[in-house]
Amino acid sequence: MKIAVLPGDGIGTEIVDQAVRVLKAMDLKFEMEFAPVGGTAYESHGHPLPESTLKLAQNCDAILFGAVGDWKYDQLERQFRPEQAILGLRKHLGLFANFRPAICYEELVGASSLKPELISGLDILIIRELTGDIYFGQPRGRRIAVDGHFPGAEEAFDTMRYSKPEIERIAHVAFQAARKRSKKVTSVDKANVLETFQFWKDVVTEVHAQYPDVELDHMYVDNAAMQLVRAPKKLDVVVTGNMFGDILSDEAAMLTGSIGMLPSASLNDKQVGLYEPSHGSAPDIAGKGVANPLATILSAAMMLRFSLNQAEAALRIESAVKKVLASGLRTPDIWSVGTQKVGTKEMGDAVVAALAVQ
Repeated sequence: MKIAVLPGDGIGTEIVDQAVRVLKAMDLKFEMEFAPVGGTAYESHGHPLPESTLKLAQNCDAILFGAVGDWKYDQLERQFRPEQAILGLRKHLGLFANFRPAICYEELVGASSLKPELISGLDILIIRELTGDIYFGQPRGRRIAVDGHFPGAEEAFDTMRYSKPEIERIAHVAFQAARKRSKKVTSVDKANVLETFQFWKDVVTEVHAQYPDVELDHMYVDNAAMQLVRAPKKLDVVVTGNMFGDILSDEAAMLTGSIGMLPSASLNDKQVGLYEPSHGSAPDIAGKGVANPLATILSAAMMLRFSLNQAEAALRIESAVKKVLASGLRTPDIWSVGTQKVGTKEMGDAVVAALAVQ
């Protein structure tokens, strides 16, 4: 088994370091190779996704990814910005299915901004289509308008589009995931306004006919955003497009107490995956040793489960994280009165120590 380790920018190096320590403590046989990505890669190679990094990713069984981005790169041409690295990896590796679990650990109920009765026991799985929609649709760009409300004015445009096979494959992923959970899927769209998402709704409904044991309901995205903060436990598996999934999964993250607790997996049809925390590079706290590494450590557990066929090892890591939280250790993002505040490395130390006594 070979893992490409791409720490990236900001706190990426700090949190990935702790996940690597946890993986090494598992006594499993695999090879890890590091490579630059994002702003770090732009500085050293002139591109956020150098050919050497892409080649490494293409020849590995899984990718452990930190985070990319920094305000100092905002003035670069779009093709050179750090965020293009993650988009490029999704495109070149065909990473079309993004799994973002939103689980509220009992020990962190008090860290959520919602009432405890709303989020205690929360366990939602958001499945986001990752390679289509407005993020990749063509044409896109800027031009001088020839019609509309302001002819002759400069305008910008992006194209929202989905093909039937793209929708079918993500729908299958969602229904198959639901069979292992509560057998309920909520498909999120904006079919009342967007032709693209009327098509999405029609295709998901067609695919559902192959899963009569799974319940399907449809929900407009604005209502889904409201239900996430009104009655989130009524949702189980949520499947949606690229842009809506991006927004809703970050909203769901805050229900759990901190986005620093949310792992994610992005898979292709061969189960090769990119595993990363749901949060960003947080350049404002980079180097301070206060970032929460648990989302990255839990992403490593997802990597073991989905891409490396090591489900038992994944459970060991998840159990170690729960044990550490139960002991009262907290990074600043999840700290509350009565718990012990620790830094990035100390949290990593605690997870490694918990693994050692299992």
